[in-house]
Amino acid sequence: MATQRLLGLMRTGATDRAIARELDVSLRTLNRRISRLQSLLGAQSRFQLGALAAELEWLSVRET
Repeated sequence: MATQRLLGLMRTGATDRAIARELDVSLRTLNRRISRLQSLLGAQSRFQLGALAAELEWLSVRET
């Protein structure tokens, strides 16, 4: 699963269950990947993860 796609889906406000279904992974796998991203960026929350990802330009403007 591409990090940008995961972050893009999180940005839409979709539930974890909907994101997991869209990415065809289990809810547990999705949560592990989000936790790894938070750890990688030193983010304490999902909000901070999104802010850091945007700051690092991991999200493009055209993604929805």
